[in-house]
Amino acid sequence: MSSILPFQPSTSTIKIGVYGPDRFNTDPKHGCGLWGAGLNASIIHAEAEPVRLETGPSTWNKFFKEVAGIVISGHDTQSKSNPAEMEELCQYVRKNKIPVLAIDHGMHLLNTSGGGNLINDFVRETPEALQHRHPPEKGQRHSLTIVPGSMIQILYGEGEVIVNSEHRRAVNRLAKGFRPTARALDGTIEAYESEIANWFVMGVQWQPACSMSSGLDIQLFRALIDAAKRAQGTPVATKRTAKAA
Repeated sequence: MSSILPFQPSTSTIKIGVYGPDRFNTDPKHGCGLWGAGLNASIIHAEAEPVRLETGPSTWNKFFKEVAGIVISGHDTQSKSNPAEMEELCQYVRKNKIPVLAIDHGMHLLNTSGGGNLINDFVRETPEALQHRHPPEKGQRHSLTIVPGSMIQILYGEGEVIVNSEHRRAVNRLAKGFRPTARALDGTIEAYESEIANWFVMGVQWQPACSMSSGLDIQLFRALIDAAKRAQGTPVATKRTAKAA
């Protein structure tokens, strides 16, 4: 069983950008009941200030002078999206090595913007795979196998974890500079990280900020914040990791 090590609040506030819908803000609580659901609530609980990125590419240089990292998110069910702008943002953060937590569609577009590709319809293209989408039931959950030595292992612990992963698209071939860090039992890539020096990337297929997430998912936001602090030259007060109990 995994647990979160005690967290010591930072003495300074760092700003984290948010691009994509905070689609769980109507859920009253995160699954563990300790903080509100949604990206903004998770970033605040992880001791940073969320700042929404709502303007176009012409303002990004100014935006990232004050914002040290970014969460890029999206989901199959979102009604409004701008894939072209989202992909351009992914190329921007790659070029400038901005620390990024890429969630679901954000994970997909960060991969394709670097030269990787996707499985666009999981059920049709890989009918022999596990069920990764189960309408009309919400909250599809399945186990993942963690890759030893990865950041996900440091954050979640060794072996298998259960996540709320429900999706139609999936990573097929990873872009150069990324490596897989967690897979479903059918081999589907459910998380990856950067192999590029001085660029923090955590791409995850599941939704770590929704009301059905586990308490360990806050570690993803804390890892992003720590990486953003290091990129800005701000001391990181405490190493926060998961351990097996």
